[in-house]
Amino acid sequence: MQDFSNKVVVIPGGATGIGYGFAKAFGAEGAKIVLAARRENRLQEAAAQLKAEGIDATYALCDVSRREDIEALADFAWDWQGHVDVMVNNAGISIPQAPLLDLPVAEIERIFAVNFYGVLHGSQVFGKRFVEQGTPAAIYNVGSENSLFHAVPLSGPYVATKHALLAITESLYEELPEFVDVSLICPGFVVSEIGPEEQMQHGMPTDEFVAIAMKQLKANQFFVVSHAYNIERIEARYQLLKSAFDTYAPRYDGDAEYDVRTLVEPLLQEQAGLNLRKVSSTITEK
Repeated sequence: MQDFSNKVVVIPGGATGIGYGFAKAFGAEGAKIVLAARRENRLQEAAAQLKAEGIDATYALCDVSRREDIEALADFAWDWQGHVDVMVNNAGISIPQAPLLDLPVAEIERIFAVNFYGVLHGSQVFGKRFVEQGTPAAIYNVGSENSLFHAVPLSGPYVATKHALLAITESLYEELPEFVDVSLICPGFVVSEIGPEEQMQHGMPTDEFVAIAMKQLKANQFFVVSHAYNIERIEARYQLLKSAFDTYAPRYDGDAEYDVRTLVEPLLQEQAGLNLRKVSSTITEK
């Protein structure tokens, strides 16, 4: 989506940090902003700041882990302007860093409720309405560098939620009509309130990150990236995998004979009439 003027942009987790940075950036492009979060005082402050900058903004209380809250947020946003054009699934939390074996299951369930199910709720609820609306729209899911590799020690559940977002965002890209843009935003270390201040203050300034990301969203990139050194981590993971395949599962003529995508996709298309975008090709081609 190249032009955000007069578009309605909904941003859960938009009162602070990266979400608020995107609210300012979309607003500067002429968009109308709906902020959503659990803390009304922070929402009020953020909306007031946006309005002081001449941005048309409103807010709604929302706990993204509750499906009914996302449905209510969608009702509120559509009632406000009669249409919604962009959903930025940004809300996320962290939990204390600890060895995976020592983490209570309740803590793992808590982070999945927000970081994974919150994004899933937002994608499903708004995605269905975008399809029904039938006009150009976008779903931008805020993953992480942790969607692509294990970036933070002692943070297995957090990394797992961000890996999971890669999977569902690729599915959305593949399954939604082409008039709905889909991107996975992969922030590296960025200043925000998601972690302890003594750690987070060393990250990339929020507005710097958002400016980098906005260029890619306007260019309709699937992977929205920012931190140059990340490619070193990605290459290290790739080389480890490549070495394993080269040694134990090297290529051979006709090796697609057991490739699940090659075998299953034609059956799905025949049985269900699916018209899937080709993830492996079109994401790369962009």
